[in-house]
Amino acid sequence: MQYWLMKSEPSSWSWQNQLDRGAAGESWDGVRNYQAANNMKAMQIGDLAFFYHSVDEKQIVGIVEICALYHPDPTDPSGRFGMVTIRAVKSMNRPVTLAQIKADERLTNMPLVRQSRLSVTPVSAGHWAVIMEMGETSL
Repeated sequence: MQYWLMKSEPSSWSWQNQLDRGAAGESWDGVRNYQAANNMKAMQIGDLAFFYHSVDEKQIVGIVEICALYHPDPTDPSGRFGMVTIRAVKSMNRPVTLAQIKADERLTNMPLVRQSRLSVTPVSAGHWAVIMEMGETSL
């Protein structure tokens, strides 16, 4: 299993929107960055991702599971980009902020810190465990 982080502006698609979709999940469309798209191409069914509220909140608020592999994104008229489908697994017991992540020496090399503008990034198993601990969350 691999771990990921997926960013969303809460005004466009929030954690509550994701929760409301239930077991059906929701397509993660609109990604137009090649590196983020390549990360989504590497995702497998059952992989887990942190759901991160970007812009004003800047915090990890939940965990999602990949439930459909990379497939064409109908919102991309060029046909170059695709999407995956995700479903909510669990809310973080305590959201983990970007400030907390940056302050923790164990997370210095996390792509969220190093590539702050990238919307879909990998998360190592070690970083996943640290953030789960910080968020007082277990699966």
